[in-house]
Amino acid sequence: MNIEKLKNFETFSTTSLIKKNIFFSLIKQLSFHHYKHCIEYKNIIEKLKINLKKIDNVEDFPMIPVQLFKHFDLLSVKREKVVKKLISSGTSGQNPSKIYLDKNNALAQTKALDTIFQKMVSDKRLPMLIVDRNPNLDDRNILNAKSAAIYGFSIFGKNHSYLLNKENKIDFDNLSKFLNLYGKEKFLIFGFTSMIFEKLINNINIKKKSYDFNKGILVHGGGWKRMENLKISNKNFKKKLKTKLNLDKIFNYYGLVEQTGSIFFESSKCGYFHTSIFSDIIIRDSKFRVLGKKSKGLIQLLSVLPTSYPGHNILTEDIGEIIGEDDCKCGLKGKYFKIYGRAKEAEMRGCSDVI
Repeated sequence: MNIEKLKNFETFSTTSLIKKNIFFSLIKQLSFHHYKHCIEYKNIIEKLKINLKKIDNVEDFPMIPVQLFKHFDLLSVKREKVVKKLISSGTSGQNPSKIYLDKNNALAQTKALDTIFQKMVSDKRLPMLIVDRNPNLDDRNILNAKSAAIYGFSIFGKNHSYLLNKENKIDFDNLSKFLNLYGKEKFLIFGFTSMIFEKLINNINIKKKSYDFNKGILVHGGGWKRMENLKISNKNFKKKLKTKLNLDKIFNYYGLVEQTGSIFFESSKCGYFHTSIFSDIIIRDSKFRVLGKKSKGLIQLLSVLPTSYPGHNILTEDIGEIIGEDDCKCGLKGKYFKIYGRAKEAEMRGCSDVI
């Protein structure tokens, strides 16, 4: 399993120079693995006339656009080996991405997420308030993005309590009970960004009720498209949390269902997202040329985790900018970057023709 080859490396303390060789080797192995086991991926490589053996730079390995996961079932294992299917949230009118995991891939994702979470947020299991309703799914082998995130992050907490009832309304009695029991010491709060804004910031005011969120540690991600529509910036979002809830321990994360596990956390010390030993980022222009630091462009994400599907090297629909590498003031090594949101007209026409 690829993750085992990285166990001797520090998750966020490994410089890009040290990481480069081992990461290149793993991405190369994964590219050959998917070429051999995924017919659609093989068709892409062959129709683009790419010789994987001759590639000597990680930037030159073929990436596939995330849209392909919306239109095709991309598997690198036999279907009977699949133990879990993840489905992206998707936007209105679009097909969701479909990600198929076998037992090894699912385990690798959990291990990587656990390693990253312990380093960036907390190495102790804390009481957790989930700003959502209990998914209560009958089939945990098929998860949409929200349910997958709730179940994925819930392993880092204990004494779980859900803020919303079955009618999607705040259960104030349950909230009071949770804070009375666990609010005097550190506790976790988890939710999607838009849900945090809608349910916590807009509907709870500690000045009117004796709620105390000061010991809370908020972990949130996704949902920024709605925040953009509401003209709420990340800075303004944090300011509202501090003003309305006295909550200032905030960890924003960036990740896609296509690469679950190898997420990127925003450092509370610098405000930038950071790559880990499990992942990397490349920025490209509209003609897919690699851009240097401090240039905005399309985000390409690489991860050493995907083995049961060809999601190790994907071109996203998001716009980002690499700020620097190995020299961040927060002390974390590797690349650090910003996210600006979804690209306009992100859908790549004709990308599926090669399949």
